[in-house]
Amino acid sequence: MGHDTGDKTAATMAIDGALVRELAELLADTGLSEIEVEDGPRKIRVARTLTAAPVAHMVAAPAAAPAAAPAAAAPTPEAAAAADVAGAVKSPMVGTCYLTPEPGAAPFIAVGQAVKAGDTLLIVEAMKVMNPITAPTSGTIKTILVENAQPVEFDQPLVVIG
Repeated sequence: MGHDTGDKTAATMAIDGALVRELAELLADTGLSEIEVEDGPRKIRVARTLTAAPVAHMVAAPAAAPAAAPAAAAPTPEAAAAADVAGAVKSPMVGTCYLTPEPGAAPFIAVGQAVKAGDTLLIVEAMKVMNPITAPTSGTIKTILVENAQPVEFDQPLVVIG
């Protein structure tokens, strides 16, 4: 009987590999950092590090390539590099952009305001998780390219720091 109980425990702890792969693909598609699914006593959590932005670009590029001509896909990295040089801060995920920490509060930033590396510029909410978007470098806010509560796409320029 002791062996049967062990087998039943092992059976309930079996991981659905297809579900884990599906959750991992969902992470890549949405730009989220983690997903947790609970089914009774079983809980599956899939997480990734957001600092791996180049990995997200590599995952997104092959998915976009079949839908677009290869010639159209080639200028994209150059355009992204040009926007980076110009000081554009881009969204690391799909979500809703908020310029204030809460409704009715003052905005995090304003055009002409000096910011330091690490200062919160705005928040992108994805699946009820508030993700602060911080300044990658010190500088002055040149342009705010989004409005409060505006939906944003992955890699969409949000703010220009000069």
